[in-house]
Amino acid sequence: MAVPNDYFQFQQFRVNQSDCAMKVSTDACVLGAALGLAGATRLLDVGTGTGLLALMAAQRHPMVTIEAVELDPAAADQAAANAAASPWGPRIRVHAQSLAAYAAAGPAPFSHIVCNPPFFERALRPPDAARATARHAAPDTLTFAELARFAADFLAADGRLTVLLPVPAMANFTHEAAAAGLHPATRLVLRHRPGSRALRHVVAFGRAPGPVVERELAVRTADDRDYSAAFRALLAGFYLAL
Repeated sequence: MAVPNDYFQFQQFRVNQSDCAMKVSTDACVLGAALGLAGATRLLDVGTGTGLLALMAAQRHPMVTIEAVELDPAAADQAAANAAASPWGPRIRVHAQSLAAYAAAGPAPFSHIVCNPPFFERALRPPDAARATARHAAPDTLTFAELARFAADFLAADGRLTVLLPVPAMANFTHEAAAAGLHPATRLVLRHRPGSRALRHVVAFGRAPGPVVERELAVRTADDRDYSAAFRALLAGFYLAL
């Protein structure tokens, strides 16, 4: 669920989003809060949009330096401004370019790469061009194969690529990741409430195949009257009202 306001105020930072096609969403907040950052030293946020994931990672891990790539110039400018206004500005650098252009510069390896990628591969594109670019995988933007290949090329040996996708799209991405030599290590199943259908998967990929550690998170209680205790605990350091 996206937040339609021009800004979203967190406990320690503010995300202005008037110039970004994709607004702050519950999904993205879960991704940022659940992202495994053990041993994090250098993180890349692919398609940063508002800069939300970069900011959440900076708050959670005081030692990590963060690169962020954003294709849309207006969104990149807003992400850079959000980072500069935060307590962690010196640790976040935003690049207004495609992932391919960024790769061509030969960046140093990353311990972590995170992405909330375009996922409506076969859906009808919405009329707004910027929103379409943000939400749809297409040859002129970012494909699953491109993201997987980039991660295979630029992750450290024990690094992690973490992505959030709807369940069918995650199956497609997992296929592309396997072709690039990356395999699921952990999976978070996100549901609206306990027992409801899975809305999203958050999967961390690494180079070594093995058993997948799986857990679940329901955003709401069974009666849908409130946030669940697990959701409250996960976002306790970020949301103002929990």
